[in-house]
Amino acid sequence: MFLGLDLGTSGLKAVLVDEAQAVVGSATAPLAVSRPHPGWSEQDPAQWWAALEQALDILKTRHPAELAAVRGIGLSGQQHGAVLLDADDRVLRPCILWNDTRASAECAALEAAFPDLRRVAGNIAMPGFTAPKLLWVRTHEPEIFSKVARILLPKAWLRLALTGEAIDEMSDASGTLWLDVAARAWSPEALAATGLDSRAMPRLVEGSAPAGRLRPDLARRWGMTTPPILAGGAGDNAAGAVGLGAIRPGDAFVSLGTSGVLFATTDGARPYPEGAVHAFCHALPGLWHQMGVTLSAAASLAWWAGITGTDEATLVREVGSVERPSEALFLPYLAGERTPHNDGAVRGAFAGLSSGTERPALTQAVMEGVAFSLRDCLDAVRASGTVVEAADVIGGGSRSEAWIRLLASVLDLPLHPLAEGEHGGAFGAARLARLAVTGEAPGTICTAPSRGETVRPDPGLAEAYAGRLARYRGLYPALKALGG
Repeated sequence: MFLGLDLGTSGLKAVLVDEAQAVVGSATAPLAVSRPHPGWSEQDPAQWWAALEQALDILKTRHPAELAAVRGIGLSGQQHGAVLLDADDRVLRPCILWNDTRASAECAALEAAFPDLRRVAGNIAMPGFTAPKLLWVRTHEPEIFSKVARILLPKAWLRLALTGEAIDEMSDASGTLWLDVAARAWSPEALAATGLDSRAMPRLVEGSAPAGRLRPDLARRWGMTTPPILAGGAGDNAAGAVGLGAIRPGDAFVSLGTSGVLFATTDGARPYPEGAVHAFCHALPGLWHQMGVTLSAAASLAWWAGITGTDEATLVREVGSVERPSEALFLPYLAGERTPHNDGAVRGAFAGLSSGTERPALTQAVMEGVAFSLRDCLDAVRASGTVVEAADVIGGGSRSEAWIRLLASVLDLPLHPLAEGEHGGAFGAARLARLAVTGEAPGTICTAPSRGETVRPDPGLAEAYAGRLARYRGLYPALKALGG
């Protein structure tokens, strides 16, 4: 039996997975985000521990025999958060989260201090990453910065609490801007640019490697026969890829979640900062991945549902079968945009409206706008030299047949909906736990889930959308000139 723990922003999920890779039990505990100032986003790590205890206590009540038989534990979770610890591993301040924007000015300072950052770290300095947050703390909270002895990402802090060891893995470390992504090692130059050195960093392992053992007192608390081994684990997207079996170069998936992601597995580090593509290590040895990100995917439809006072399912049902592009255009920049513009200030818009435009056309335009944004992600990934020929599609938006059909035509790419709902990062983390315990070959364990019928691009619709895509892209400079 193997346990996967996924530390999200809004909740911590735990899943029990048996030897046949069936999920035999799960539990979720909620988390809250603190926003003490506009643009700030923080959580107290003590809240994560309370959520972990709650989730495992639920599993102990519901599945005591299965929990007792756990041999390995895998961790996945939200990336980029900065947990600052003193010399006694005490938390110095609340964790600054991935969606915190306070460190915008520090990004330019970091790139000026280390001009080779984009090539080494594989990414543009953005306020969501970890390193700019430390520059902000050094400038605005110098008394706290002076006490910093260790910096951990959220799931690595959980590992410290579970095992007493400061260890992390390559995929999560890639999101700090301190990792030499090609070398899979901490970069002394990147650390020095933020006034740090490797002594402040955890030891690095691969995601499928052993990385500590559960403290005996905790094993007794949850009734585990033997203290389980912990795996290195993975950042949330890499863990999701392991759960989907996206572990071979060329494997790809599109996530239609709150944000949208185009994820592609690669056989080497392929930085492409000019397209705002993320280049990270994968959770398995010898693999990397790229991501294009649109910040408001399903969130755009949720926003439109709130504006109209109608639930999302009703709106999508009104659209019906998509036979032609909407007369309207929607740019889904409600929270700025990541790939390819790296523009946090730009804001969204409807365009091409007439007195005859009705709600279904606007709903379809919202769905199309998200698809166009994901096409921008796909084209940016391809511009780096990565080949993507098909993709799985996951996330809440993937439950809409109409959205998948128009997405396939906009991307001009065959899409594979899953026959069953994906289990997310927790399932991928449980797979990594198994690999750490058994040493099995990843290809035998990290298989693809059962897929539904492939949705292929409609040739006529794909041709029509090619023209609409050009008009969509032409609107961004106008929005930028307006200052959002």
